[in-house]
Amino acid sequence: MYILFTLLASVAILPLLLCSFCPYFVPDVLYVVKCIGRGIRIRSYAKKKPFYSTLEKFLEVVQKQPDKPFLVFENKTHSYLDADKQSNKVASALQKHAGLKQGDTVAMFLGNEPDFIWIWLALAKLGCAAALLNYNIRSKSLLHCFSCCGAHALIAAPELKGAVEDVLASLQEQNVSVFILSEESTTPGIESLNDKIHQASDQPLPQSLRSSITIKSAAVYIYTSGTTGLPKAAVITQERVWASSLFQGICGVNSEDVLYLNLPLYHSAGFLMGLDGSHRKRCITVVLRRKFSASKFWDDCRKHNVTVIQYIREVLRYLCNVPKKDSDRDHKVRLAFGNGARADTWKEFLKRFGDIQISECYGATEGNLGFVNYVGKVGAIGREIFLHKKLFPYVLIQYDTEREEPVRDSRGFCVPVPKGETGLFVKKITKVAPFIGYARNPQQTDKKQLRDVFEKGDLYFNSGDLLMVDHDNFVYFQDRIGDTFRWKGENVATTEVSDTLLMVDCIEEANVYGVAVPDHDGRIGMAAVKLGEAKQLECDKIYSHVVTYLPSYARPRFLRIQSSLEVTGTFKQMKVKLGEEGFNPAVVQDPLYFLNENEKTYVPMTQEMYNAIISKHVKL
Repeated sequence: MYILFTLLASVAILPLLLCSFCPYFVPDVLYVVKCIGRGIRIRSYAKKKPFYSTLEKFLEVVQKQPDKPFLVFENKTHSYLDADKQSNKVASALQKHAGLKQGDTVAMFLGNEPDFIWIWLALAKLGCAAALLNYNIRSKSLLHCFSCCGAHALIAAPELKGAVEDVLASLQEQNVSVFILSEESTTPGIESLNDKIHQASDQPLPQSLRSSITIKSAAVYIYTSGTTGLPKAAVITQERVWASSLFQGICGVNSEDVLYLNLPLYHSAGFLMGLDGSHRKRCITVVLRRKFSASKFWDDCRKHNVTVIQYIREVLRYLCNVPKKDSDRDHKVRLAFGNGARADTWKEFLKRFGDIQISECYGATEGNLGFVNYVGKVGAIGREIFLHKKLFPYVLIQYDTEREEPVRDSRGFCVPVPKGETGLFVKKITKVAPFIGYARNPQQTDKKQLRDVFEKGDLYFNSGDLLMVDHDNFVYFQDRIGDTFRWKGENVATTEVSDTLLMVDCIEEANVYGVAVPDHDGRIGMAAVKLGEAKQLECDKIYSHVVTYLPSYARPRFLRIQSSLEVTGTFKQMKVKLGEEGFNPAVVQDPLYFLNENEKTYVPMTQEMYNAIISKHVKL
């Protein structure tokens, strides 16, 4: 009896002990279970004949809940059945007038609007892959993006007709069918599409049109931002689409939620994690907006009873920079998921807009592993879990930012970093976690693969990101290897310097990068900053702040004052061009300032001072 009592007492105490010594044990286990469940589910879909794609799941939702609102756009609501019928019409029109067949690729050159979704669904019904072109690209970049995915046709929005005409001659040489979403077209070589859609049937198309599609087939081509060159087309397979679309479930999205989506649909965040995840098990309603607007964000959320929002990089900061209102907490938003939220912005966002669960995540468009911060630890991108790491092997390795290559030991193998130190995140390439690479670009594909990491013949995906795992097993993003620069023999993380500058009241945004100085090793720190509204540059205060909080090698020696900081369509800061322009007043038209240690302030940068720096009369 005593033994039985002791056992029962031990069982009762066990949860308390686990919570005391392993406070994240339960959420860790639940996360691993969800990941394993997701993998099992995807494997089961792959075995079905014919292949059970995310499109088939959408069609199931149409059958079960045809009248449920699927899309709200500019005060018009489209049900799941509406989306199905409209995409049937588009598919029938494209099959008849473009001669598309399964396995073909079609480039989509349009913005956030219902037509984007109808066309994407239509292409899936025909067994075709969609290449999602950034609607901001033009000329050489546009032609490059189109050509590298081997597309058979191009569908463009009316407002982008001029951009298409600029490359039309080249497209015609490739015998490409070009369509514009209008009732008519007066340009030879460009056909109208809307009139053909209106005349087409809305009846379902036979599944046999996509019978040869498998889990390894290309579903979508999504392009990198091209901040350091021409964009690359990441090949997104049907398997990867399924994996990304199940992400919302891990974050806690349910069937009653309404998602506010204003990120560009040509990007993996907006398309895979946002739109494509909406009609899976949860079949939620999506409120779609053409472009992000910080001033109208919360009004839209209130109007449409939004419960889930998606962010990327600077979005939360932009929302925090909008003038405060009494209605800031008057909304129904309970969950925000995305990536790139800085710790200071995270805290400010919660303090201002209320108790909203933030699910920060990490992952590259073409990558083979990601993280999810499922416990809400401010600033973290996820957690390191033993079982998860065993299933999907990854490691942080030492990286030499000056040589721009991993550090290798005497045997030629990479060196892992201990907890608490920053390292390059690399993920082993396996059958379970493959790396497909970039379309028609074997050189760039090869550059993202790291060989002989810990043994001869092994192969890892090089994320290009520097991460850190703390002693509580939380994972933190530190910087991109291209953004981190080396000065005075030390590595400088641009993110850390940016965060420090943003603590100064007068600075609203900061973009930190390294610039080359003749006859000096490495790159010296420079920051392009945007001042807050009605704020003046406080040189003494900025100097005092960076001297207090940053080591000498990390302090930005030059400031460039801009009215706005240039970003990509997915809010990535543009650093390469700024770095190339440097700090020469004869080249840079924006006001420039130099950190003067003798005067203990930032002083205006003159041509004379520039010449003195170049001639080494002023020491850096």
